[in-house]
Formats: sequence, structure tokens, C-alpha cells
Amino acid sequence: MAEYSINKGIGGSVEFKGLKAQYLFVFVGGLLVDFILFVIMYMIGISQWFCIGFGVIAASVLVWLVFALNAKYGEYGLMKLAATKSHPKYIINRRKLIRLFTSTKTGK
Repeated sequence: MAEYSINKGIGGSVEFKGLKAQYLFVFVGGLLVDFILFVIMYMIGISQWFCIGFGVIAASVLVWLVFALNAKYGEYGLMKLAATKSHPKYIINRRKLIRLFTSTKTGK
């Protein structure tokens, strides 16, 4: 039986076969969903070969997509991508132009 080491290091993120951090959890969750869909499809009576083909194709697409995202965005890329979507595209400042360039004194 093969043994796979998970390299975490000191203060580092979890890494397995090149997948880092959240991509590892996305990968495992995707494979779990693929397996559950395969079992459900088989139990309701869909052809065995169709179920196997669906499972293999879905798992292959998942592997390709997760590794492509890992290579494109890096360790914290998905979190950064989600954070940029929540930021405003522009900030509206409705002050008069003259007030932007003059300093105001606070206190008396």
C-alpha cells in the first residue's frame, strides 16, 4: 500500500501533490460529490456504463479545473478573488472641489 506524505512544515499551509490550502478541500469535496452522484445515478437505474463514463469525465474535469486554478491563482488566490468582488468599483465623493484641497482645523 502506498503512503503519501502531507507536507505542512512549520507555519505553512497544507500541501498534497502540489495542491495548496483551500484547493485541497475543493478537490476532496468535488470528488465526494462526484462519488455521491455516481451512486445515486446507479441506484435509480441508469445504465452502468453511463454512470462510469459520467464519473470518469466529471472526476477528470474536476482534477483539471482544480489544478488549473491552483496554478493560476496560487495559495490565497480564491480568497483574494472573492475579496475583490466585494469591494466597490469606485468611490463617490460628493464634496465640493475646493474642500478637497483646503485643510480644516479641528478643535478650538
